[in-house]
Amino acid sequence: MTKTPEDLRSARWFAPDDLRSMGHRSRAMQMGWNADDWEGKPVIAVINTWSDLSPCHHHLRDRADFVKKGVLKAGGTPVELPVHGFSEQFLKPTSMLYRNMGALEVEETLRSHPVDGAVLLGGCDKSTPALVMGALSMGLPFIFLPAGAMLRGNYAGEALGSGTDVWKYWDERRAGTIGKEQWDGVQGGIARSYGTCMTMGTASTMMSIAEGFGLTLPGASSIPAPDAGHKRMADACGKRIVEMVWEDLTPDKILTEAATRNAVTVAMATGCSTNAIIHLIAMARRAGVPLTLETLDEIGHTTPVLANIRPSGKQYLMEDFFYAGGLPALMKELGDKLDLSVTTVNGKTLGENIEGARNFNEDVIRPLSNPAYHEGSLAVLRGNLAPDGAVIKPAAMDPKFQTHKGPAIVANSYAELKTIINDDDYPMTPDHVLVLRNAGPKGGPGMPEWGMIPMPKALLKHGHRDMLRLSDARMSGTSYGACVLHVAPEAFIGGPLALIETGDIIEIDVPNRTLNVILTEEEFATRRARWTPPEPRYERGYGWVFAQHIEQADKGCDFDFLRTDFGRPVAEPEIN
Repeated sequence: MTKTPEDLRSARWFAPDDLRSMGHRSRAMQMGWNADDWEGKPVIAVINTWSDLSPCHHHLRDRADFVKKGVLKAGGTPVELPVHGFSEQFLKPTSMLYRNMGALEVEETLRSHPVDGAVLLGGCDKSTPALVMGALSMGLPFIFLPAGAMLRGNYAGEALGSGTDVWKYWDERRAGTIGKEQWDGVQGGIARSYGTCMTMGTASTMMSIAEGFGLTLPGASSIPAPDAGHKRMADACGKRIVEMVWEDLTPDKILTEAATRNAVTVAMATGCSTNAIIHLIAMARRAGVPLTLETLDEIGHTTPVLANIRPSGKQYLMEDFFYAGGLPALMKELGDKLDLSVTTVNGKTLGENIEGARNFNEDVIRPLSNPAYHEGSLAVLRGNLAPDGAVIKPAAMDPKFQTHKGPAIVANSYAELKTIINDDDYPMTPDHVLVLRNAGPKGGPGMPEWGMIPMPKALLKHGHRDMLRLSDARMSGTSYGACVLHVAPEAFIGGPLALIETGDIIEIDVPNRTLNVILTEEEFATRRARWTPPEPRYERGYGWVFAQHIEQADKGCDFDFLRTDFGRPVAEPEIN
């Protein structure tokens, strides 16, 4: 052990023979504690994102009990502390508006309470980065317990993938090829258990990234939420975190630059969500690693997609991925593309953790010699429309749009966009480029998932199912299609996207990573001179704080005052 009982952080609250500590001890006894609950034992925070409006986390109330059991068996004292639930489905205007608020809540919850380490329970899209960002900034030993994916969806004997099949069947519903009975059948069959989306959407992507960073126990990110092994994993996390506290295995010893490159490589090989770019940058920077879009694109160029999972893959879902060997098997297939010497939360190296991993289905987890897609899942584009970058998911789009030129149809808001896409006779062809702006971090507000712009009815009725779409918004990781996202700087603050007009010719070249509008510098200058900023979205409250301090997509959309280079580290709270 590196620490002694006297070194425990919680001892600052409970050990001194003074008035304030007597108050702490007496109030602990009020809750039924005895002296042997605080004397010489690590106090472990079980940070829980369970709520009645978080279907992805609906089992975490139960899992917290298994974590506590593990903590007790290892000689620690567990305390469950609830934080924001991150309900992806019900939070409006978007859960992304609240990721940083959640990260701040986690950081301050850990800082202000008498705890020595933490197990973080989450998994739905924004919960993983928020939990990790907050815990990284606090710096206590922690383990992330992924919520796990739900079971496969099913309707009429067909496996359904959450999100991915929603968009597919919605297009068919709007095209008139399926009726209400089929639509209702999909609605009732697509989410059959608790847990996160079972496609390789943002939730599964972020849980895999957490394991890629070394922040979970081996294999934790792949276990389906309803599987009994998930309960055993919760127990194991509780036992291990007590050991981590005694070993003083803090996150700065785990989340290094090498671990970050591993996490990016894992993300690309899984066919990750486009949202991964924003969250990877934000998490890495909280750890002091200056991850950039250039590094992400560099790794993407050389890392093929090995997980044949929807939406990048054509058939399988996360349940199949688990049965095939899960993330340890995929990392074993990646071989020397990973740094196997990095330390993980179990105290072993990544190489030791995956030494015995096996791939049980090479169609689900492809070997490097037969990838599901020849490059990584994401590509970073730059040009006069996106001087600070934009992203696209080439593996999940019609390849013919990877090199494309066409006239823009511009919508200034989502309301305008709906008018266009719901008009059966709107004048357009598949060569047009549908543009949505003012949907970025400040413009959304919160950068909603409006970037997976539904196909217009005017094209659906003629059998078209993809076209080039462009926005400063995000899209669900379960989405697919030729959608350019995260255009930075965003239109709302005067980025080039604010200046284009319907009819302008937009040109994309994914292989060469470019995105441009065919306009002269003189025309750009003329339009900029007559552009007027939109009215602010908020005049008070959290929304005002968000608008004042949110950074752009290429910086990870963190708050500027939460960066690791902003001022000095926050001191431990005084106890007086």
